[in-house]
Amino acid sequence: MNEWLAARNILAVRLDNIGDVIMLGPALRAVKETSPEARLTLLASPAGATAVPLLPWINDVIVCRATWQDVGGHISFDPERELQLINMLSECKIDAALIFTSFSQTPHVPGYVCYLAGIPLRAGESKEFGGSTLTTELRSAPDQLHQVERNLRLVEHLGFVARDRQLKIDIPEEARAAVPTLLAQAGLNLHDSFIIIHPGASAQARRYPVERFGFLARLLTRRGWPVLITGVEREAALIEELLEYAPLAHSMIGSTTLAEYSALIEQAALVICNNSLPMHLADALNTPEIILFSGTEYEEQWRPRTTRFRLLRRATACHPCYLFECPIGLACLNIAPEEVVEEVEALLEDTRTVKVSNESLMAGGSR
Repeated sequence: MNEWLAARNILAVRLDNIGDVIMLGPALRAVKETSPEARLTLLASPAGATAVPLLPWINDVIVCRATWQDVGGHISFDPERELQLINMLSECKIDAALIFTSFSQTPHVPGYVCYLAGIPLRAGESKEFGGSTLTTELRSAPDQLHQVERNLRLVEHLGFVARDRQLKIDIPEEARAAVPTLLAQAGLNLHDSFIIIHPGASAQARRYPVERFGFLARLLTRRGWPVLITGVEREAALIEELLEYAPLAHSMIGSTTLAEYSALIEQAALVICNNSLPMHLADALNTPEIILFSGTEYEEQWRPRTTRFRLLRRATACHPCYLFECPIGLACLNIAPEEVVEEVEALLEDTRTVKVSNESLMAGGSR
Protein backbone atom coordinates (compact mmCIF):
# COMPACT_ATOMS: atom_id res chain seq x y z
CA MET A 1 0.00 0.00 0.00
CA ASN A 2 1.10 3.59 -0.66
CA GLU A 3 2.74 4.62 2.62
CA TRP A 4 1.60 8.23 2.18
CA LEU A 5 -2.03 7.16 1.88
CA ALA A 6 -1.58 4.97 4.96
CA ALA A 7 -0.37 7.92 7.08
CA ARG A 8 -2.84 8.90 9.79
CA ASN A 9 -1.11 11.93 11.33
CA ILE A 10 -0.02 14.33 8.58
CA LEU A 11 1.76 17.68 8.94
CA ALA A 12 1.35 20.34 6.24
CA VAL A 13 4.08 22.99 6.37
CA ARG A 14 3.34 26.45 4.95
CA LEU A 15 4.99 29.32 6.81
CA ASP A 16 4.08 32.28 4.60
CA ASN A 17 1.35 34.91 4.47
CA ILE A 18 -2.40 34.42 4.76
CA GLY A 19 -2.92 34.32 1.00
CA ASP A 20 -0.39 31.52 0.66
CA VAL A 21 -2.35 29.43 3.16
CA ILE A 22 -5.63 30.18 1.35
CA MET A 23 -4.04 28.88 -1.87
CA LEU A 24 -3.11 25.69 -0.02
CA GLY A 25 -6.81 24.82 0.31
CA PRO A 26 -7.24 22.61 -2.79
CA ALA A 27 -4.19 20.51 -1.86
CA LEU A 28 -5.40 20.07 1.74
CA ARG A 29 -8.85 19.15 0.45
CA ALA A 30 -7.30 16.50 -1.82
CA VAL A 31 -5.43 15.00 1.16
CA LYS A 32 -8.54 14.85 3.37
CA GLU A 33 -10.83 13.53 0.64
CA THR A 34 -8.35 10.80 -0.26
CA SER A 35 -7.51 9.93 3.38
CA PRO A 36 -10.58 11.02 5.37
CA GLU A 37 -9.40 9.26 8.54
CA ALA A 38 -6.08 11.14 8.59
CA ARG A 39 -5.53 13.98 11.03
CA LEU A 40 -4.14 17.04 9.26
CA THR A 41 -2.10 19.61 11.20
CA LEU A 42 -0.88 22.86 9.67
CA LEU A 43 2.47 24.37 10.67
CA ALA A 44 1.92 28.05 9.93
CA SER A 45 3.20 31.55 10.64
CA PRO A 46 1.18 33.73 13.06
CA ALA A 47 -0.42 35.48 10.08
CA GLY A 48 -1.03 32.31 8.10
CA ALA A 49 -2.68 30.62 11.08
CA THR A 50 -5.54 33.16 10.95
CA ALA A 51 -6.75 31.47 7.74
CA VAL A 52 -7.35 28.12 9.48
CA PRO A 53 -11.04 28.81 10.40
CA LEU A 54 -11.77 29.19 6.68
CA LEU A 55 -10.22 25.83 5.72
CA PRO A 56 -12.32 22.98 7.18
CA TRP A 57 -9.82 20.29 6.13
CA ILE A 58 -7.38 21.32 8.89
CA ASN A 59 -7.77 19.57 12.24
CA ASP A 60 -5.12 21.46 14.19
CA VAL A 61 -2.54 24.22 13.79
CA ILE A 62 0.95 24.81 15.18
CA VAL A 63 2.10 28.44 15.03
CA CYS A 64 5.76 29.18 14.40
CA ARG A 65 7.94 32.10 13.32
CA ALA A 66 10.66 30.22 11.48
CA THR A 67 14.16 31.60 10.93
CA TRP A 68 14.26 30.13 7.40
CA GLN A 69 11.29 32.33 6.47
CA ASP A 70 12.73 35.49 8.05
CA VAL A 71 13.12 38.25 5.46
CA GLY A 72 15.49 40.96 6.65
CA GLY A 73 16.84 39.31 9.79
CA HIS A 74 14.07 40.43 12.16
CA ILE A 75 14.03 37.24 14.24
CA SER A 76 16.55 37.22 17.08
CA PHE A 77 19.36 34.67 17.35
CA ASP A 78 17.90 31.95 19.56
CA PRO A 79 18.74 28.33 18.64
CA GLU A 80 16.73 27.15 21.65
CA ARG A 81 13.57 28.33 19.90
CA GLU A 82 14.19 25.96 16.97
CA LEU A 83 15.02 23.11 19.35
CA GLN A 84 11.68 23.68 21.06
CA LEU A 85 9.93 23.43 17.70
CA ILE A 86 11.69 20.13 16.97
CA ASN A 87 10.70 18.78 20.39
CA MET A 88 7.10 19.90 19.93
CA LEU A 89 6.85 18.19 16.54
CA SER A 90 8.45 15.07 18.00
CA GLU A 91 5.79 14.91 20.71
CA CYS A 92 3.04 15.05 18.06
CA LYS A 93 4.06 11.63 16.67
CA ILE A 94 3.59 12.72 13.08
CA ASP A 95 3.70 10.08 10.33
CA ALA A 96 4.32 12.30 7.31
CA ALA A 97 5.18 15.91 6.47
CA LEU A 98 4.06 17.73 3.33
CA ILE A 99 6.37 20.72 2.85
CA PHE A 100 4.79 23.35 0.60
CA THR A 101 6.98 26.10 -0.83
CA SER A 102 6.91 28.75 -3.54
CA PHE A 103 9.15 28.56 -6.60
CA SER A 104 11.96 30.44 -4.79
CA GLN A 105 11.95 28.60 -1.45
CA THR A 106 13.77 25.49 -0.34
CA PRO A 107 12.00 22.57 1.36
CA HIS A 108 15.26 21.20 2.75
CA VAL A 109 15.51 23.32 5.91
CA PRO A 110 11.99 22.45 7.14
CA GLY A 111 12.63 18.94 5.84
CA TYR A 112 15.65 18.65 8.14
CA VAL A 113 13.63 19.99 11.07
CA CYS A 114 11.03 17.29 10.39
CA TYR A 115 13.82 14.69 10.11
CA LEU A 116 15.18 15.71 13.53
CA ALA A 117 11.62 15.51 14.91
CA GLY A 118 11.46 11.86 13.85
CA ILE A 119 8.94 12.26 11.02
CA PRO A 120 9.62 9.29 8.73
CA LEU A 121 8.00 10.59 5.53
CA ARG A 122 8.96 14.04 4.23
CA ALA A 123 8.02 15.38 0.79
CA GLY A 124 8.74 18.65 -0.98
CA GLU A 125 9.55 20.24 -4.31
CA SER A 126 13.11 21.42 -4.89
CA LYS A 127 15.48 22.97 -7.40
CA GLU A 128 18.63 22.06 -5.47
CA PHE A 129 20.28 19.01 -3.94
CA GLY A 130 19.49 18.48 -0.26
CA GLY A 131 20.76 15.02 0.56
CA SER A 132 18.19 12.87 2.32
CA THR A 133 16.34 15.62 4.18
CA LEU A 134 13.35 14.59 2.05
CA THR A 135 12.23 11.02 1.49
CA THR A 136 10.29 12.14 -1.60
CA GLU A 137 11.81 14.98 -3.61
CA LEU A 138 9.81 16.26 -6.56
CA ARG A 139 11.91 18.13 -9.11
CA SER A 140 10.83 21.74 -9.35
CA ALA A 141 8.15 22.83 -11.81
CA PRO A 142 8.56 25.91 -14.04
CA ASP A 143 8.58 29.16 -12.05
CA GLN A 144 5.42 30.40 -13.80
CA LEU A 145 3.26 27.52 -12.56
CA HIS A 146 0.39 28.83 -10.43
CA GLN A 147 0.93 28.31 -6.72
CA VAL A 148 -2.33 26.35 -6.35
CA GLU A 149 -1.19 23.95 -9.07
CA ARG A 150 2.29 23.75 -7.52
CA ASN A 151 0.71 22.62 -4.25
CA LEU A 152 -1.55 20.13 -6.01
CA ARG A 153 1.34 18.77 -8.07
CA LEU A 154 3.10 17.69 -4.86
CA VAL A 155 0.15 15.86 -3.27
CA GLU A 156 -0.89 14.23 -6.54
CA HIS A 157 2.65 12.95 -7.02
CA LEU A 158 2.26 11.20 -3.65
CA GLY A 159 -1.01 9.51 -4.64
CA PHE A 160 -3.63 11.87 -3.22
CA VAL A 161 -6.50 12.57 -5.63
CA ALA A 162 -7.69 16.12 -6.35
CA ARG A 163 -11.33 16.11 -7.44
CA ASP A 164 -11.70 19.89 -7.25
CA ARG A 165 -8.90 22.34 -8.11
CA GLN A 166 -10.76 25.56 -7.28
CA LEU A 167 -10.03 27.83 -4.35
CA LYS A 168 -12.79 27.55 -1.77
CA ILE A 169 -13.21 28.81 1.76
CA ASP A 170 -15.81 28.01 4.39
CA ILE A 171 -17.25 31.19 5.94
CA PRO A 172 -18.89 30.54 9.34
CA GLU A 173 -22.51 31.66 9.51
CA GLU A 174 -21.76 33.94 12.45
CA ALA A 175 -19.32 35.84 10.22
CA ARG A 176 -22.02 36.32 7.57
CA ALA A 177 -24.46 37.39 10.27
CA ALA A 178 -22.04 40.16 11.32
CA VAL A 179 -22.01 41.82 7.87
CA PRO A 180 -25.09 44.08 8.31
CA THR A 181 -23.68 45.49 11.54
CA LEU A 182 -20.23 45.99 10.05
CA LEU A 183 -21.67 47.78 7.03
CA ALA A 184 -23.89 49.95 9.21
CA GLN A 185 -20.89 50.94 11.33
CA ALA A 186 -19.14 52.02 8.12
CA GLY A 187 -22.21 53.99 7.02
CA LEU A 188 -23.34 51.51 4.34
CA ASN A 189 -26.59 49.65 3.74
CA LEU A 190 -26.58 45.87 3.28
CA HIS A 191 -28.96 46.15 0.34
CA ASP A 192 -26.80 48.62 -1.59
CA SER A 193 -24.23 47.26 -4.02
CA PHE A 194 -20.79 48.44 -2.96
CA ILE A 195 -17.21 48.26 -4.18
CA ILE A 196 -14.32 47.32 -1.89
CA ILE A 197 -10.97 49.00 -2.42
CA HIS A 198 -8.08 47.43 -0.52
CA PRO A 199 -4.97 49.62 -1.09
CA GLY A 200 -2.52 47.66 1.06
CA ALA A 201 0.00 44.95 0.19
CA SER A 202 2.86 43.29 2.03
CA ALA A 203 5.50 45.21 0.06
CA GLN A 204 5.77 48.78 -1.27
CA ALA A 205 6.66 47.47 -4.73
CA ARG A 206 3.23 45.78 -4.97
CA ARG A 207 1.14 48.83 -4.04
CA TYR A 208 -0.64 51.03 -6.56
CA PRO A 209 0.16 54.61 -5.42
CA VAL A 210 -2.17 55.80 -2.68
CA GLU A 211 -3.00 59.10 -4.38
CA ARG A 212 -4.13 57.19 -7.47
CA PHE A 213 -6.24 54.89 -5.32
CA GLY A 214 -7.71 58.06 -3.81
CA PHE A 215 -8.58 59.57 -7.19
CA LEU A 216 -10.03 56.21 -8.24
CA ALA A 217 -12.27 56.10 -5.15
CA ARG A 218 -13.38 59.70 -5.80
CA LEU A 219 -14.28 58.94 -9.42
CA LEU A 220 -16.32 55.90 -8.36
CA THR A 221 -18.22 57.79 -5.65
CA ARG A 222 -19.00 60.55 -8.16
CA ARG A 223 -20.55 57.86 -10.38
CA GLY A 224 -22.83 56.89 -7.51
CA TRP A 225 -20.99 53.82 -6.26
CA PRO A 226 -20.70 53.30 -2.49
CA VAL A 227 -17.00 52.61 -1.92
CA LEU A 228 -15.62 50.81 1.14
CA ILE A 229 -11.90 51.24 1.81
CA THR A 230 -10.46 48.36 3.88
CA GLY A 231 -7.19 47.60 5.60
CA VAL A 232 -5.51 46.35 8.75
CA GLU A 233 -4.45 48.53 11.68
CA ARG A 234 -0.90 49.10 10.41
CA GLU A 235 -2.39 50.55 7.21
CA ALA A 236 -4.41 53.23 9.01
CA ALA A 237 -2.17 56.09 7.83
CA LEU A 238 -2.37 54.81 4.24
CA ILE A 239 -6.16 54.72 4.36
CA GLU A 240 -6.43 58.14 6.01
CA GLU A 241 -4.31 59.59 3.19
CA LEU A 242 -6.51 57.90 0.60
CA LEU A 243 -9.66 59.31 2.19
CA GLU A 244 -8.31 62.85 1.83
CA TYR A 245 -8.77 62.40 -1.93
CA ALA A 246 -12.15 60.66 -1.59
CA PRO A 247 -14.07 62.12 1.38
CA LEU A 248 -17.33 60.43 0.32
CA ALA A 249 -15.82 56.95 0.57
CA HIS A 250 -16.41 54.79 3.64
CA SER A 251 -13.69 52.98 5.55
CA MET A 252 -13.15 49.95 7.74
CA ILE A 253 -9.76 49.54 9.41
CA GLY A 254 -8.86 46.42 11.35
CA SER A 255 -12.34 45.94 12.82
CA THR A 256 -13.08 42.48 11.43
CA THR A 257 -11.92 38.92 11.75
CA LEU A 258 -10.64 37.29 8.58
CA ALA A 259 -13.90 35.34 8.33
CA GLU A 260 -15.96 38.54 8.62
CA TYR A 261 -13.78 40.27 6.05
CA SER A 262 -14.29 37.33 3.71
CA ALA A 263 -18.07 37.66 4.22
CA LEU A 264 -17.81 41.34 3.23
CA ILE A 265 -15.95 40.39 0.05
CA GLU A 266 -18.64 37.81 -0.66
CA GLN A 267 -21.29 40.58 -0.47
CA ALA A 268 -19.36 43.14 -2.55
CA ALA A 269 -20.23 43.86 -6.17
CA LEU A 270 -16.52 44.07 -6.98
CA VAL A 271 -13.11 44.18 -5.29
CA ILE A 272 -10.20 46.42 -6.35
CA CYS A 273 -6.83 45.46 -4.88
CA ASN A 274 -3.15 44.86 -5.45
CA ASN A 275 -1.46 41.45 -5.61
CA SER A 276 -2.55 40.76 -2.03
CA LEU A 277 -4.86 38.65 0.14
CA PRO A 278 -8.21 40.05 -1.14
CA MET A 279 -7.28 38.86 -4.64
CA HIS A 280 -7.31 35.24 -3.40
CA LEU A 281 -10.39 35.66 -1.21
CA ALA A 282 -12.38 37.17 -4.09
CA ASP A 283 -11.28 34.31 -6.34
CA ALA A 284 -12.41 31.75 -3.74
CA LEU A 285 -15.77 33.52 -3.36
CA ASN A 286 -16.37 34.20 -7.07
CA THR A 287 -16.49 37.97 -6.52
CA PRO A 288 -15.42 39.98 -9.61
CA GLU A 289 -12.18 41.88 -9.14
CA ILE A 290 -9.80 44.42 -10.63
CA ILE A 291 -6.16 43.77 -9.74
CA LEU A 292 -3.42 46.39 -9.92
CA PHE A 293 -0.70 43.80 -10.39
CA SER A 294 2.83 45.17 -10.17
CA GLY A 295 5.78 43.72 -12.06
CA THR A 296 7.33 42.02 -9.05
CA GLU A 297 6.08 38.53 -10.02
CA TYR A 298 4.74 36.56 -12.95
CA GLU A 299 0.97 36.94 -13.12
CA GLU A 300 0.68 33.23 -13.91
CA GLN A 301 1.91 32.35 -10.41
CA TRP A 302 -0.76 34.16 -8.40
CA ARG A 303 -3.62 35.52 -10.51
CA PRO A 304 -7.27 34.49 -10.04
CA ARG A 305 -8.27 31.24 -11.65
CA THR A 306 -12.07 31.14 -11.36
CA THR A 307 -13.76 34.50 -10.83
CA ARG A 308 -14.21 37.23 -13.45
CA PHE A 309 -11.33 39.68 -13.27
CA ARG A 310 -9.22 42.30 -15.01
CA LEU A 311 -5.49 42.28 -14.28
CA LEU A 312 -3.79 45.63 -14.98
CA ARG A 313 -0.04 46.10 -15.40
CA ARG A 314 2.26 48.10 -17.65
CA ALA A 315 4.92 46.08 -19.46
CA THR A 316 8.42 46.87 -18.17
CA ALA A 317 11.86 45.48 -18.93
CA CYS A 318 12.49 44.72 -15.23
CA HIS A 319 9.54 42.30 -14.91
CA PRO A 320 9.64 40.19 -12.81
CA CYS A 321 11.94 41.96 -10.35
CA TYR A 322 10.94 40.21 -7.06
CA LEU A 323 11.77 43.41 -5.17
CA PHE A 324 10.08 44.68 -2.01
CA GLU A 325 10.95 48.33 -2.74
CA CYS A 326 10.80 49.79 -6.26
CA PRO A 327 13.81 52.00 -7.16
CA ILE A 328 12.27 53.46 -10.35
CA GLY A 329 8.88 54.81 -9.31
CA LEU A 330 6.59 51.86 -10.04
CA ALA A 331 6.54 52.21 -13.81
CA CYS A 332 4.65 48.91 -13.95
CA LEU A 333 1.71 50.55 -12.15
CA ASN A 334 1.67 53.75 -14.20
CA ILE A 335 -2.07 53.33 -14.81
CA ALA A 336 -4.42 56.31 -14.73
CA PRO A 337 -7.39 56.06 -12.33
CA GLU A 338 -9.67 56.89 -15.27
CA GLU A 339 -8.44 53.76 -17.05
CA VAL A 340 -9.18 51.69 -13.95
CA VAL A 341 -12.73 53.11 -13.80
CA GLU A 342 -13.27 52.06 -17.43
CA GLU A 343 -12.20 48.52 -16.52
CA VAL A 344 -14.47 48.56 -13.47
CA GLU A 345 -17.50 49.57 -15.52
CA ALA A 346 -16.71 47.04 -18.26
CA LEU A 347 -16.33 44.21 -15.75
CA LEU A 348 -19.53 45.14 -13.90
CA GLU A 349 -21.45 45.28 -17.17
CA ASP A 350 -20.00 41.93 -18.22
CA THR A 351 -21.00 40.45 -14.85
CA ARG A 352 -24.55 41.83 -15.17
CA THR A 353 -24.89 40.40 -18.68
CA VAL A 354 -23.77 36.95 -17.56
CA LYS A 355 -26.11 37.06 -14.55
CA VAL A 356 -29.12 38.00 -16.70
CA SER A 357 -28.22 35.28 -19.20
CA ASN A 358 -27.94 32.66 -16.46
CA GLU A 359 -31.26 33.74 -14.92
CA SER A 360 -32.93 33.46 -18.32
CA LEU A 361 -31.54 29.96 -18.80
CA MET A 362 -32.74 28.91 -15.35
CA ALA A 363 -36.19 30.38 -15.97
CA GLY A 364 -36.41 28.55 -19.32
CA GLY A 365 -35.38 25.28 -17.72
CA SER A 366 -38.02 25.57 -15.00
CA ARG A 367 -40.91 25.77 -17.46
